Amino acid sequence: MTKPVAWPALRRDLVAILRGLPPADCESIVATLIEAGFEAIEIPLNSPEPFRSIAAAARIAPPGLLIGAGTVLDTVSVDRLAEAGGRLLVSPNVDREVLARAAHHGMVTMPGVFTPTEALAAAAAGASALKFFPASVLGPAGIAAIRAVLPADLPVGAVGGVSEADFPAYARIGVRHFGLGSSLYRPGDDARTVRTRADRAIAAYDAVHGGQSS
Repeated sequence: MTKPVAWPALRRDLVAILRGLPPADCESIVATLIEAGFEAIEIPLNSPEPFRSIAAAARIAPPGLLIGAGTVLDTVSVDRLAEAGGRLLVSPNVDREVLARAAHHGMVTMPGVFTPTEALAAAAAGASALKFFPASVLGPAGIAAIRAVLPADLPVGAVGGVSEADFPAYARIGVRHFGLGSSLYRPGDDARTVRTRADRAIAAYDAVHGGQSS
Protein backbone atom coordinates (compact mmCIF):
# COMPACT_ATOMS: atom_id res chain seq x y z
CA MET A 1 0.00 0.00 0.00
CA THR A 2 1.27 3.46 -0.93
CA LYS A 3 2.01 5.63 2.07
CA PRO A 4 -0.56 8.43 2.48
CA VAL A 5 0.60 12.01 2.01
CA ALA A 6 0.44 14.28 5.05
CA TRP A 7 -1.18 17.70 4.89
CA PRO A 8 1.70 20.16 4.33
CA ALA A 9 2.68 22.97 6.64
CA LEU A 10 1.05 26.04 5.12
CA ARG A 11 1.14 29.53 6.53
CA ARG A 12 -2.64 29.64 6.24
CA ASP A 13 -4.81 26.53 5.92
CA LEU A 14 -7.24 28.11 3.49
CA VAL A 15 -8.40 26.40 0.29
CA ALA A 16 -9.84 28.67 -2.40
CA ILE A 17 -12.67 26.85 -4.19
CA LEU A 18 -13.11 28.20 -7.73
CA ARG A 19 -16.27 26.41 -8.81
CA GLY A 20 -17.39 27.43 -12.29
CA LEU A 21 -14.08 29.09 -13.20
CA PRO A 22 -13.67 29.28 -17.00
CA PRO A 23 -10.18 28.74 -18.47
CA ALA A 24 -10.14 32.28 -19.89
CA ASP A 25 -10.25 33.72 -16.36
CA CYS A 26 -8.05 31.13 -14.70
CA GLU A 27 -4.64 32.79 -14.75
CA SER A 28 -5.82 36.19 -13.58
CA ILE A 29 -7.96 34.79 -10.74
CA VAL A 30 -5.35 32.27 -9.58
CA ALA A 31 -2.55 34.85 -9.75
CA THR A 32 -4.48 37.33 -7.61
CA LEU A 33 -5.22 34.63 -5.02
CA ILE A 34 -1.56 33.67 -4.85
CA GLU A 35 -0.59 37.33 -4.46
CA ALA A 36 -3.13 37.69 -1.66
CA GLY A 37 -1.57 34.80 0.25
CA PHE A 38 -3.57 31.67 -0.63
CA GLU A 39 -1.45 28.51 -0.82
CA ALA A 40 -4.12 25.97 -1.80
CA ILE A 41 -6.46 26.37 -4.77
CA GLU A 42 -9.15 23.91 -5.86
CA ILE A 43 -10.90 23.92 -9.23
CA PRO A 44 -13.92 21.58 -9.06
CA LEU A 45 -14.33 19.17 -11.95
CA ASN A 46 -17.86 20.39 -12.65
CA SER A 47 -16.33 23.65 -13.88
CA PRO A 48 -15.85 24.39 -17.62
CA GLU A 49 -12.81 22.50 -18.99
CA PRO A 50 -11.41 21.99 -15.47
CA PHE A 51 -8.22 20.14 -16.41
CA ARG A 52 -7.25 22.94 -18.79
CA SER A 53 -7.62 25.44 -15.94
CA ILE A 54 -5.77 23.20 -13.49
CA ALA A 55 -2.85 22.85 -15.90
CA ALA A 56 -2.72 26.62 -16.40
CA ALA A 57 -2.85 27.24 -12.65
CA ALA A 58 -0.12 24.67 -12.01
CA ARG A 59 2.14 26.39 -14.52
CA ILE A 60 2.03 29.74 -12.73
CA ALA A 61 2.03 28.41 -9.15
CA PRO A 62 5.30 28.69 -7.20
CA PRO A 63 6.85 25.55 -5.68
CA GLY A 64 5.02 24.28 -2.62
CA LEU A 65 1.67 25.79 -3.53
CA LEU A 66 -1.19 23.28 -3.81
CA ILE A 67 -3.17 23.35 -7.04
CA GLY A 68 -5.79 20.69 -7.55
CA ALA A 69 -9.32 19.57 -8.21
CA GLY A 70 -12.54 19.24 -6.29
CA THR A 71 -15.51 16.95 -6.90
CA VAL A 72 -13.16 14.11 -7.91
CA LEU A 73 -15.27 10.95 -8.11
CA ASP A 74 -13.23 8.32 -9.96
CA THR A 75 -9.70 7.08 -10.55
CA VAL A 76 -9.68 8.17 -14.19
CA SER A 77 -10.10 11.75 -12.99
CA VAL A 78 -7.28 11.25 -10.49
CA ASP A 79 -4.95 10.22 -13.31
CA ARG A 80 -6.02 13.20 -15.42
CA LEU A 81 -5.43 15.49 -12.46
CA ALA A 82 -1.90 14.13 -12.10
CA GLU A 83 -1.26 14.67 -15.81
CA ALA A 84 -2.40 18.29 -15.45
CA GLY A 85 0.08 18.87 -12.63
CA GLY A 86 -2.41 18.86 -9.76
CA ARG A 87 -1.22 18.00 -6.26
CA LEU A 88 -4.44 18.46 -4.28
CA LEU A 89 -7.49 16.19 -4.49
CA VAL A 90 -10.76 17.16 -2.86
CA SER A 91 -13.86 14.97 -3.06
CA PRO A 92 -17.41 15.13 -1.71
CA ASN A 93 -17.27 11.51 -0.52
CA VAL A 94 -14.95 8.77 0.76
CA ASP A 95 -13.85 6.41 -2.01
CA ARG A 96 -10.95 4.17 -1.02
CA GLU A 97 -9.90 3.57 -4.63
CA VAL A 98 -9.81 7.28 -5.38
CA LEU A 99 -7.78 8.00 -2.23
CA ALA A 100 -5.38 5.15 -2.96
CA ARG A 101 -4.81 6.34 -6.52
CA ALA A 102 -4.22 9.87 -5.28
CA ALA A 103 -1.65 8.60 -2.76
CA HIS A 104 0.04 6.69 -5.59
CA HIS A 105 0.49 10.01 -7.38
CA GLY A 106 1.72 11.70 -4.20
CA MET A 107 -1.32 13.94 -3.85
CA VAL A 108 -2.63 15.67 -0.76
CA THR A 109 -6.23 14.50 -0.19
CA MET A 110 -9.26 16.01 1.53
CA PRO A 111 -12.39 13.84 1.19
CA GLY A 112 -15.77 15.08 2.30
CA VAL A 113 -17.41 13.61 5.41
CA PHE A 114 -20.48 14.35 7.50
CA THR A 115 -20.79 11.51 10.05
CA PRO A 116 -18.43 9.75 12.47
CA THR A 117 -18.61 6.63 10.29
CA GLU A 118 -17.52 8.55 7.20
CA ALA A 119 -14.82 10.44 9.08
CA LEU A 120 -13.29 7.29 10.53
CA ALA A 121 -13.48 5.55 7.15
CA ALA A 122 -11.61 8.45 5.55
CA ALA A 123 -8.98 8.37 8.28
CA ALA A 124 -8.53 4.61 7.79
CA ALA A 125 -8.18 5.16 4.03
CA GLY A 126 -5.24 7.52 4.59
CA ALA A 127 -6.81 10.93 3.97
CA SER A 128 -4.43 13.85 4.46
CA ALA A 129 -7.26 15.91 5.99
CA LEU A 130 -11.03 15.77 6.33
CA LYS A 131 -13.56 18.14 4.78
CA PHE A 132 -16.66 18.40 6.96
CA PHE A 133 -19.37 19.32 4.45
CA PRO A 134 -21.71 21.09 4.61
CA ALA A 135 -20.16 22.66 7.68
CA SER A 136 -22.99 25.18 7.94
CA VAL A 137 -25.33 22.31 8.84
CA LEU A 138 -23.05 20.63 11.40
CA GLY A 139 -21.73 23.86 12.86
CA PRO A 140 -18.78 24.07 15.25
CA ALA A 141 -20.59 22.05 17.93
CA GLY A 142 -21.33 19.16 15.59
CA ILE A 143 -17.80 19.04 14.21
CA ALA A 144 -16.33 19.21 17.72
CA ALA A 145 -18.43 16.23 18.81
CA ILE A 146 -17.23 14.10 15.87
CA ARG A 147 -13.66 15.31 16.15
CA ALA A 148 -13.48 13.87 19.67
CA VAL A 149 -13.34 10.31 18.25
CA LEU A 150 -10.85 11.05 15.44
CA PRO A 151 -7.05 10.77 15.46
CA ALA A 152 -5.77 13.87 17.24
CA ASP A 153 -3.23 14.64 14.50
CA LEU A 154 -5.70 14.44 11.59
CA PRO A 155 -6.43 17.94 10.21
CA VAL A 156 -10.11 18.80 10.06
CA GLY A 157 -11.57 21.43 7.75
CA ALA A 158 -14.91 23.22 7.57
CA VAL A 159 -16.34 23.65 4.07
CA GLY A 160 -19.76 24.68 2.80
CA GLY A 161 -21.53 27.85 3.86
CA VAL A 162 -18.39 29.09 5.61
CA SER A 163 -16.89 32.56 5.31
CA GLU A 164 -14.29 34.60 7.18
CA ALA A 165 -17.00 35.62 9.65
CA ASP A 166 -17.00 32.04 10.97
CA PHE A 167 -13.27 31.77 11.70
CA PRO A 168 -13.50 32.76 15.40
CA ALA A 169 -16.25 30.24 16.19
CA TYR A 170 -14.31 27.39 14.60
CA ALA A 171 -11.06 28.50 16.21
CA ARG A 172 -12.68 27.94 19.61
CA ILE A 173 -12.97 24.21 18.82
CA GLY A 174 -9.48 24.01 17.31
CA VAL A 175 -10.42 24.04 13.60
CA ARG A 176 -8.11 26.12 11.42
CA HIS A 177 -8.65 24.56 7.97
CA PHE A 178 -11.31 26.09 5.71
CA GLY A 179 -12.55 25.84 2.16
CA LEU A 180 -13.92 29.13 0.86
CA GLY A 181 -16.21 29.01 -2.14
CA SER A 182 -18.90 31.56 -2.96
CA SER A 183 -17.66 33.95 -0.26
CA LEU A 184 -14.46 34.22 -2.33
CA TYR A 185 -15.37 33.55 -5.96
CA ARG A 186 -18.50 33.31 -8.10
CA PRO A 187 -18.52 32.72 -11.88
CA GLY A 188 -18.20 36.04 -13.65
CA ASP A 189 -16.20 37.74 -10.90
CA ASP A 190 -13.11 39.60 -12.06
CA ALA A 191 -9.70 39.52 -10.40
CA ARG A 192 -10.23 42.84 -8.62
CA THR A 193 -13.42 41.59 -6.95
CA VAL A 194 -11.75 38.35 -5.92
CA ARG A 195 -8.74 40.23 -4.56
CA THR A 196 -10.95 42.34 -2.31
CA ARG A 197 -12.61 39.23 -0.87
CA ALA A 198 -9.29 37.39 -0.61
CA ASP A 199 -7.68 40.23 1.31
CA ARG A 200 -10.63 40.28 3.68
CA ALA A 201 -10.38 36.52 4.27
CA ILE A 202 -6.62 36.62 4.81
CA ALA A 203 -6.92 39.49 7.28
CA ALA A 204 -9.65 37.69 9.21
CA TYR A 205 -7.65 34.47 9.31
CA ASP A 206 -4.52 36.22 10.52
CA ALA A 207 -6.50 38.05 13.19
CA VAL A 208 -7.53 34.69 14.63
CA HIS A 209 -4.53 32.47 13.86
CA GLY A 210 -1.69 34.90 13.29
CA GLY A 211 -0.90 33.40 9.88
CA GLN A 212 1.30 30.81 11.55
CA SER A 213 2.08 27.50 9.88
CA SER A 214 0.21 24.47 11.17
